[in-house]
Amino acid sequence: MKRSLVHLPREKRDELKAVVDIITELIDAEFIILFGSYARGDWVEDRYTAEDGITYEYKSDYDLLVVIQDLPKYQYKGYRNRIKYRARKFAGCTTPLSIILHSVDEFRQAIKNGEYFFVDIKKEGVMLYRSGRFRLPVARKLSSKERKNKAETHFRNWFESAKEFYDNFQMNLNLQRYSNAAFQLHQAAERFYHTVLLVFTDYKPRTHDLVELGKRVDQLSSGFKEIFSQNTDEEKHLFELLKCAYTEARYNMRYKITREELEYLAERVAMLRQLTEEVCRAKINGFTE
Repeated sequence: MKRSLVHLPREKRDELKAVVDIITELIDAEFIILFGSYARGDWVEDRYTAEDGITYEYKSDYDLLVVIQDLPKYQYKGYRNRIKYRARKFAGCTTPLSIILHSVDEFRQAIKNGEYFFVDIKKEGVMLYRSGRFRLPVARKLSSKERKNKAETHFRNWFESAKEFYDNFQMNLNLQRYSNAAFQLHQAAERFYHTVLLVFTDYKPRTHDLVELGKRVDQLSSGFKEIFSQNTDEEKHLFELLKCAYTEARYNMRYKITREELEYLAERVAMLRQLTEEVCRAKINGFTE
């Protein structure tokens, strides 16, 4: 694992140092590891204005793995949001943060098992902080056949599950149970994203946030960005209805969505389904025996 950030500009190194200071102040971390585009050196910061006058901006996230001995103490208590808030407000960090939390046991066992998301992090990542209390094991390298078998299993299980939720959405739509239909549609979209992530990386984060899942999928294959385009206020509103349906559609009696809005979103999720199947089958076929 690398230990230097010399490939990054000074302002990026300063941002990451400030973020690490915030994390270690809030969390008793064992390892903090930078992975993804900023670790590899192929990050993107792109801003342009199209002919229609709309300005588009895309920034790669700092992908951070925070490994903790006592994971339940931090996992579901809003620490990731607190870190992001402090990074923006007090450290002036303008680069988006994507943070995943795992226990020491999970991380070490995943490396031993050859789970290639974590093996790639160990190989390509940059160690930003370590407590010195634990050492990382030697990674087991999976054969192409093993990786293909895992990808096929993931695709079979998760793609079928996503289709079942889409079928449940259609049933609830026909019964005019619109809030329930919205929840089912959210779950279909979430699971199509999970399918892509698992086939490509053997990993899915513990989140129901379609924004975060969409960002991760965008990095793996082109074409996904435009499915839930948000170039207009109406598109933003419709996506927000789907995004918040995981909780709001079930627990908030004031959540409202119309049949027309659901039908529009269903078209987008159907596009997500088609692209998911195409890219996953191509990825699986690309593994050599």
